[in-house]
Amino acid sequence: MDATLQLTDPVFRPVARRSGFDKLALQLINDERDLPFIRHTILLTLIVVPVSAYFYLSGHFSWWIAFAYWVVVFAALLGPYILMLHNISHRPLFKPEYKWASNYIGWFLGPFFGETPNTYYVHHVGMHHPENNLEDDLSCTMPYQRDSLIAFLRYLVRFYVIGFPELALYMWRRRRFKLFRRMIIGELAFYLVMTVLLWFDWRATVVLFIAPLIVGRFAMMAGNWGQHAFIDRDDPGNCYRNSITCINSGYNRRCFNDGYHIGHHIKQNRHWTEMPEDFLRNRETYLREGAIVFRKIDFVTVWLILMLKRYDWLANFYVPLGADRPSHDEIVRLLRRRTARISHSEGAAAVAV
Repeated sequence: MDATLQLTDPVFRPVARRSGFDKLALQLINDERDLPFIRHTILLTLIVVPVSAYFYLSGHFSWWIAFAYWVVVFAALLGPYILMLHNISHRPLFKPEYKWASNYIGWFLGPFFGETPNTYYVHHVGMHHPENNLEDDLSCTMPYQRDSLIAFLRYLVRFYVIGFPELALYMWRRRRFKLFRRMIIGELAFYLVMTVLLWFDWRATVVLFIAPLIVGRFAMMAGNWGQHAFIDRDDPGNCYRNSITCINSGYNRRCFNDGYHIGHHIKQNRHWTEMPEDFLRNRETYLREGAIVFRKIDFVTVWLILMLKRYDWLANFYVPLGADRPSHDEIVRLLRRRTARISHSEGAAAVAV
């Protein structure tokens, strides 16, 4: 085992003295490690509220300002928002008496970043984790050739077109009526409000809500594709072999250690600050299970490199977990093998064994 691997991703470090703001926020939330979410919520509010007021109330519209806003949202704010939402979906941020504040993050801020109210929670927590990228997972990547742009476009268009009705039918058939109602109410409320806003000012609504909806859902599908691109056809239900982990990346620092996707699937409510230490503690298990780990990249970058079929590039980011380091060509062959299409029947047979 190579003992030299060092992690630079964020972990929790106790603070001796708290500011007045932190002390106030700590009265509202369940875990002091989640204070960054409060700061991020305030930051997002201070951006989207004034911009919305400008677009809807000033009587002026500029596509140059709209473009500048998109650059800020898509390059800097979208990822952290989605991963904040991801974390508070698994671990409630606010104490029960302040539950309304969680609704503020999901219902008010969500649509600015492509997230319709409740649907993310229902899809991710209610469906994706229980199904674990296997046959009944509506975002399953198994039956696609995962280095094919055409295959990804089929995957993406399917999600855009029938993702919501498929999820509703999934919840109904499993008699999960509470989640079914939540997503129906959230989705219908979103489109009702969008209809009114499009009538009021279609350009502002496209800038603030419609474009983020399209881009946000693309980002989530590209990210999920990258997270579940490398699957062992002999054991597709094994989280170590159907997910990947990305370490020591700027993405983890911006997006709350989301790169530790294997660890997240092993224990979905593990706190984001615990991910690096959990990975180091269980390196031998990752090695024994044949887990694929990359450094200094994120899931969307993995997706992009796969679309270009540049396994030679991707191999440069591969992290050997043991003392025996595979050659560059051996890594390329491993990655190619793990992106091959797996039919649902093959996957079901492997899981049954």
